[in-house]
Amino acid sequence: MSHRNARTTVYGRMLIVQRHQQGWKQAHIAEAMGISRKCIHTWVSRYAAEGEAGLHDRSSRPHRSPTRTPARVERQVIAARRKYRRGQDWLGPELGIPARTVARILRRHSMPYLRDCDPMTGAVIKASQATTQRYERSRPGELVHVDVKKLGRIPDGGGWRAHGRSEQVRGRGIGFDYVHSMVDDHSRLAYSEIHADEKGSTCAEFIARAAQYFQSQGISRIERVITDNHLSYRRSTAVAAIIDALNARHLFIKPHCPWQNGKVERYNRTLQTEWSYRQVFNSNAERARALAPWVEFYNTQRRHSALDGLPPISRLQPT
Repeated sequence: MSHRNARTTVYGRMLIVQRHQQGWKQAHIAEAMGISRKCIHTWVSRYAAEGEAGLHDRSSRPHRSPTRTPARVERQVIAARRKYRRGQDWLGPELGIPARTVARILRRHSMPYLRDCDPMTGAVIKASQATTQRYERSRPGELVHVDVKKLGRIPDGGGWRAHGRSEQVRGRGIGFDYVHSMVDDHSRLAYSEIHADEKGSTCAEFIARAAQYFQSQGISRIERVITDNHLSYRRSTAVAAIIDALNARHLFIKPHCPWQNGKVERYNRTLQTEWSYRQVFNSNAERARALAPWVEFYNTQRRHSALDGLPPISRLQPT
């Protein structure tokens, strides 16, 4: 296949050579084929020097790239990516390299996207779909997203992530933890708690405590609360009473459209990747103790790509 901007193909170039061998003047060949005399001279000269092989396309890559990132720096980027399993928005500031340069280095070395990798091992496990449609509320508290993430409890001594999928851990399931989370649409401030269930009363009490936490961080009022259509939200009088007490409206997503609750859904994935599955825990209590410090880190230090590399607390007024 010829270069997409080329005026001739290999066969057209051979025709140039054949006409030149038949005695045609280069100016006449150029006029007949609608190309420049310089182009005719190029292909005739290449055929004379290299034969038919000289008529094939060559790479347009320059022989030298003086401004290309040094190989030493590229090795540092690849090593940091494999060690920390982070994207360019985190690696760039850490290494003192523009994020776009880091992204080009990762693509040049065929490094897979993080969304396609296992969060603990970094191995490629799937291909994810992404959407280019984004939205954001104009002020903190205008809309908060609420959801529950169900996680299997870890037996004492560790589960299959510690011991592998072997007879030693087969059938050792001890139930589930329910991680309740609230995320502010504008600032991405988050609050999470672990509970033993997702009943209406539990959800209501969580929303009340989350609203108190948001108030302590400068979000004085919550105007809207959006959830999925789980019965704990849809039919619970306790949840309805708490939301009324906050003077907020309760919104529900359209059935089978989880992206409408996308801020907290994406937060749930980050929660799994960076807290639940980031390291091997030897007990359920050990994992539970690690949640609050991680949420604090998420709100105050972790760079957020949607916030220009700043943490969620950067969008809130100090209290």
